[in-house]
Amino acid sequence: MTAIVYGLAASFFFAFTFILNRAMELEGGSWMWSAALRFILMAPMLLALVALRGQLRASLCHLRRHWRGYLVWSTVGFGLFYAPLTLAAAYGPGWLIAGTWQITIVAGSLLIPWLTPKQQGRRAAIPWRGLRWSLLILCGIALLLWQQATQISPWLALGCLLPVLLAAFMYPLGNRKMMQICHQDINTLQRVLNMTLASLPFWLLLSAVAWWRSGPPSVMQLEQSFWVALFSGVIATLLFFAATNRVRHDPARLAAVEATQSGEVLFAVLGERLWLHAPFPSPLALIGIGLIIIGMIAHSLAPFSRFRRRRPHSPV
Repeated sequence: MTAIVYGLAASFFFAFTFILNRAMELEGGSWMWSAALRFILMAPMLLALVALRGQLRASLCHLRRHWRGYLVWSTVGFGLFYAPLTLAAAYGPGWLIAGTWQITIVAGSLLIPWLTPKQQGRRAAIPWRGLRWSLLILCGIALLLWQQATQISPWLALGCLLPVLLAAFMYPLGNRKMMQICHQDINTLQRVLNMTLASLPFWLLLSAVAWWRSGPPSVMQLEQSFWVALFSGVIATLLFFAATNRVRHDPARLAAVEATQSGEVLFAVLGERLWLHAPFPSPLALIGIGLIIIGMIAHSLAPFSRFRRRRPHSPV
């Protein structure tokens, strides 16, 4: 039960990403500053956490040994993931982006043949059977986009969909490639720190472009970016890792913890309604949100159902 509570708490703090990015966009802040500041502000927080655990030296040594891989795949997994996700806030509300973002579970499955090491000269197959639950997620996303497209032009709806679609593929691609580089040499917190540090050239370049186009960020945007970095980048990540670590040997509970992340959509809806006084989603959009949540839960539980069917029966 504790792991489930941690997972729900993590989804609550992750939702601040979508809410605050939308708030900064509505207040006229540059999306480039919103994206870059999160990781620039995360770096000292993560440095302090790793240093307090006495693991900073080992972490930085690993970064120095594999700097080329870190530079490439951190830019993909963090830069090309979060910059498009922040750009999407210019075209739609946070709950729409949170819902569309769930397509990443489909993207991760489609990338399996290219991300899994070959066995006997063959690539791993795409798990088509498990992807049947992804149809629910895709139908839910389609309903969300349809609801949005009826209120704005189709081009603006595409402006929300396409950046999130790019981010949904870049995130699992970059992170899984980094997992292959890291193996078991460092823990997850150290990997997140190293990837954050290795992605800083990308964020500094984006900051330079933002400064040239719109000047320095406002004090309000700095404050809100700090909360995104703290809530989503640090607190939510640590809560989720703590939850999965508690149940890592129990497939059923691990699947249940992973399914709690669909709560991001609900928390984003409620947060925007209370904080930004955004209009409540239409009944059609609520149906779409429901399908996404059901699809996420079913997708997470599917591996456990196969595990139970294959497990031999105990002798009576």
